Amino acid sequence: DVWRLSEEVRAGTLTEQAFLDSESSMIRSRGHCNTMGTASTMGLLAEALGMTLPGTAGIPAADSRLLARAHATGLLAVDMVRTDRRPSTVMTAASMHNAIVTLAATGGSTNAVVHLLAIAGRLGLPLTLDDFDRIGAEVPLLVDLQPAGRFLMEDLYRAGGLAAVLREVSDLLDPSAITVAGTPFVAALEGAAVWDESVIYPRSAPVRPNAGIAVLRGNLAPAGAIIKPAAATPALLQHRGPALVFDSIEDFHARIDDPDLDVSADTVLVLRGCGPKGYPGMPEVSNMPLPEKLLRAGVRDMVRICDGRMSGTAYGTVVLHVAPEAAAGGPLDRIRTGDMVVLDVPGRSLTVDVPPAEFDARPPSQALLDGLARPHRGWERLYVDTVLGADTGADCSFLLGSSGPRVSRESH
Repeated sequence: DVWRLSEEVRAGTLTEQAFLDSESSMIRSRGHCNTMGTASTMGLLAEALGMTLPGTAGIPAADSRLLARAHATGLLAVDMVRTDRRPSTVMTAASMHNAIVTLAATGGSTNAVVHLLAIAGRLGLPLTLDDFDRIGAEVPLLVDLQPAGRFLMEDLYRAGGLAAVLREVSDLLDPSAITVAGTPFVAALEGAAVWDESVIYPRSAPVRPNAGIAVLRGNLAPAGAIIKPAAATPALLQHRGPALVFDSIEDFHARIDDPDLDVSADTVLVLRGCGPKGYPGMPEVSNMPLPEKLLRAGVRDMVRICDGRMSGTAYGTVVLHVAPEAAAGGPLDRIRTGDMVVLDVPGRSLTVDVPPAEFDARPPSQALLDGLARPHRGWERLYVDTVLGADTGADCSFLLGSSGPRVSRESH
């Protein structure tokens, strides 16, 4: 609602004071975001990966049952050391499969794609961007939570929690996965019940039938890009429109509300230079605010494309994590304002309608190059020199692969 209502302030339909009053009352207690943002998503996925005691994910922060679980977790940690049950024995290809099913069924954050790819990279597991589409594309969305729906995380827990959701799609899970307790992951789903079908929908009548993260490819994203259909406007999932290109987030902020900006509801907003190397890091700026003059005309969504990320609490028809990023020589560095962009989510494609020879011959935008991060020393230089693309988890190259349990020398 912060994203939604801030646009209403810019549109002139809500006063700034009313917005501030609303924002200050959205979360009633301690805890992280109470929508299906990245924190909530990763809490659920931690359980789907088998890395928490079953039944822990989604307990509200103020609920005393969370303290009881924390105590039980401390006891379990001691047992895990004694039995040599390590993260690498729990997080396997099977548990990654279950995490992707969970991501789709709960309408989780797009940031989970980068996180899971990075975790798999550290474990040496063969997870790829295409696995999210292969495993999750046909999984139904069962949870009616913001930003894709109506309710909040406490409602999900009250309605039966993660176990109730996954019992509905248990046939899609890999039964060979285990948990940190050493038990089969699917065993914890037995007896789970849905107590409120307005929050957790039945498999036979889902919120959306095919809700997983969609992976797009084409001459604008040879290594892939992603979109969350559950948070997008259905009419925009197939769209053709002229690009309006911004060379940096500073360029975007300087021009987006210019009343003379040549932009319409059909325009595709393109922001580049916001990938891991270029910014550096991947800022949550891909869900670009809409032009004020279009907001005042009633427009509430447009196709947006960026090599950065967006908050898990955000929504809209936003293509994210475009790879290779512009700073790594990806095609976003050559797209120009006015080029026709074609988005086809059902067809899994993202293209620019420019003859290949002409497009390939273009030099990268000088304004883009001028705005990229170019650190000369320190950790920032190490990061920019070694960070990989969003399509593989945006981790540093020297961190890939499992280190194993060996401790080479004692520190005391």
